[in-house]
Amino acid sequence: MKASDLLVAGLENEGVEYVFGVPGEENLDLIESLGNSKIKLIVTRHEQAAGFMAATYGRFTGQAGVCLTTVGPGATNLVTASAYAQLGGMPMLMITGQKPIKNSKQGHFQVVDTVEILKPVTKQAKQIVNGNTIPALVRESFRLAQEERPGAVHLELPEDIAAEETTTKPFEVTKSVRPSPYPKALDRATVLVEQATRPLIIIGAGANRRRTCQAITKFINHTQIPFVNTQMGKGVIDERHPLYIGTAALSECDYVHCAIDSADLIINIGHDVIEKPPFIMKHNGRQVIHINFFPAIIDQIYFPQSEIVGDIADSLEGLTKSVKPQTHWDFTAFQRVKNHLEHHINKHERDAAFPIPPQQIVKEVREVLPDDGIIALDNGMYKVWFARNYKAYFQNSLLLDNALATMGAGLPSAMVAKMINPQKMVLAVVGDGGFMMNSQELETAMRLKLDLTILLINDNGFGMIKWKQRASGFKDFGLDYGNPDFVKYAQSYGAKGYRVKSSRDLKNLLRKALKEKGIKLIEVPVDYRYNEKILTKELAKNTCNF
Repeated sequence: MKASDLLVAGLENEGVEYVFGVPGEENLDLIESLGNSKIKLIVTRHEQAAGFMAATYGRFTGQAGVCLTTVGPGATNLVTASAYAQLGGMPMLMITGQKPIKNSKQGHFQVVDTVEILKPVTKQAKQIVNGNTIPALVRESFRLAQEERPGAVHLELPEDIAAEETTTKPFEVTKSVRPSPYPKALDRATVLVEQATRPLIIIGAGANRRRTCQAITKFINHTQIPFVNTQMGKGVIDERHPLYIGTAALSECDYVHCAIDSADLIINIGHDVIEKPPFIMKHNGRQVIHINFFPAIIDQIYFPQSEIVGDIADSLEGLTKSVKPQTHWDFTAFQRVKNHLEHHINKHERDAAFPIPPQQIVKEVREVLPDDGIIALDNGMYKVWFARNYKAYFQNSLLLDNALATMGAGLPSAMVAKMINPQKMVLAVVGDGGFMMNSQELETAMRLKLDLTILLINDNGFGMIKWKQRASGFKDFGLDYGNPDFVKYAQSYGAKGYRVKSSRDLKNLLRKALKEKGIKLIEVPVDYRYNEKILTKELAKNTCNF
């Protein structure tokens, strides 16, 4: 077979379902090979969106999503998506084209060193220089992308190599076994937990794995130790759980940080240095246990006294067996924080007005969306409000990016969420800024005949940066812009468009849209004055004395 056939056979061998991408003339052999394959080629309208979709596929399934672009500008358009997957811990394989490398007749037209460009934002980037090396390169790429910590890998397939005849076949797919924790590490951690007075669990991005979710739930139910989570740890444990305190949606000074500050032992599960730290360690006697697939990265703000390194689920199963709940544990301070935070959130949820306050938007989305419904958030001010106020009941039911925190990923991520979970209601929550960065994917969504609702939160500006600008004492400048008529814009693609015109409209329109078939966009104006009122002024007065 020719090399492009062998590459596609390797993808099939790895269980690939979809390839997302924007092909070019350097991919024509590969496109022909995909046309003869059971793999579905999903043509997107921008390479960045293809990368976001592949990364989100990896996030949901644990199997590397695959995207495809051509040479030059097609490949460079993947840089942001690659960083999105790499920083977010999402397994993804990028395949890019290249001009012939053995006998090029076009000089350097469109040629950039894509491999070197992508190396800083991947776990590995390589050019295929011989068709017979494809089986090894494909197997190694998937292994690297999927093993802890997951991320992006890249293969460049030059045009002349793709057409070469090969004599090899794909490698057998084997699964590696993750190492179990060292028994002495479990023993030391057990002593620290049992000796503590106010132990607290923090659940981070690295804990968002299927087996890990079950193991953490068992550990919490056994010990009855309360927990908080980071933004990317949301949904790992059902947030209706009575021991859930809240989410660290801000870096500091929020009410949930009062619980963290009250703890004398933090059991830090799945800590990822990419996320903003929900606490900063000090030499104040408070102990920290680091539980993760790999050792802690020590710096001036994170230096755990105990580490359990290995498969997180195995580590927690071991702790569940060894830790005995203690009568001297005192969780009253945590309960006060939980009660105060819930009162604070409920109080402001009643501030019905128009334009609609962000906390009211979150409240009504939670009331309308089914328990197992999925939200894909783009990046903007609303992400803080959803992370802080929205209770996630299931793993990956609130998709947000607190790693690269790029705009433009919300709609493509929601599309893949719906493709993978066709039986569930999926809602893309986007700002006007982020939506317009990849709004052309409305055509892709229509072509795929997806049933998807888009909630577009409109403030005619870059709301989060405006909040930071004002909090820093700077004058308003450079962050406002105009927008199209979003209802007509959606309709021009064949989608349905709705506009919220009063505070009473949102819930009814959400219910209506979520039940309808096809693509629906709801535009809702937002009152972001609450950013300053609550997140700046109210939290600045927080003394944790409640």
